[in-house]
Amino acid sequence: MEGLNNWKSKTLILGAIIGLVSGLGAAYMLVRRAEDNRTTPQLSSGDSIKLGLGVLGLMRLVAEMGDDQ
Repeated sequence: MEGLNNWKSKTLILGAIIGLVSGLGAAYMLVRRAEDNRTTPQLSSGDSIKLGLGVLGLMRLVAEMGDDQ
């Protein structure tokens, strides 16, 4: 039984690590851009919507991985 759940734990941990690293990378790029422009980080509502739709699209791609239909 333990072997069956082991892949679930590994998958969740790997997903969490990937999410953490990509989130930190995105925040770092946002901060760098703001520092280069000598402003504070700002996202417009349009940028937020684009970002959200992009994340949803990525989640959809990941969810469909392995579907060989």
